[in-house]
Amino acid sequence: MRSHPRPRFHWGSVAIRSRGRLPHWEAEDATYFVTFRLVDSLPASVLDAYRFEREDIVRTAEAMGRKLTATEIARLDKLHGEKVESFLDSGAGSCYLADTRVARIVRDNLLHFDGVKYRLVAWCVMPNHVHLVLTPLSGHGLASILHSWKSYTAKKANRLLNRNGEFWQREYYDRLIRDEAEYHHAVNYVLDNPRKAGLLNWPWVDVCGNADE
Repeated sequence: MRSHPRPRFHWGSVAIRSRGRLPHWEAEDATYFVTFRLVDSLPASVLDAYRFEREDIVRTAEAMGRKLTATEIARLDKLHGEKVESFLDSGAGSCYLADTRVARIVRDNLLHFDGVKYRLVAWCVMPNHVHLVLTPLSGHGLASILHSWKSYTAKKANRLLNRNGEFWQREYYDRLIRDEAEYHHAVNYVLDNPRKAGLLNWPWVDVCGNADE
């Protein structure tokens, strides 16, 4: 994997974009922790509960005419960790990404535009989801990058598995990384996810050479 310059954490204004029913915070030249997952990796009950609680936090701030507080942002991240990540690590759903052939498709696609559309810091392809830390490059928005990954890999994987229909869930999780502490936490989380899920000697995880310098 290419070695990239370290990300910076002093950018201009932060914009809030709404895709689906969840808000996303974006800034020019920012670095993100991102998770996207297979379509059947979360039952509707878990996903709906997460959406409801997250939307309730956001609506409360909007009704009061103010931005989210640091405490509310922390609550949003905690919701994702408690209600989504732990369920994903239990190995729910079809787990197509445990198939070496499918994992390789996803891995190769992530690496293909590294240094062209984005700078990858760390990545991990788990059995039913994918984690990344990356910095989109100028002219390439995070949403378009995710769409490109998911569209290409879904077509390839469906063809390989002789299946039809949705492969990835439409929504994804992203967190704008605001400082060095969050950066190191995100990178370590990605690298440690296989061990936490009980996957020993898991080959589908890597980090840039300068990520921890």
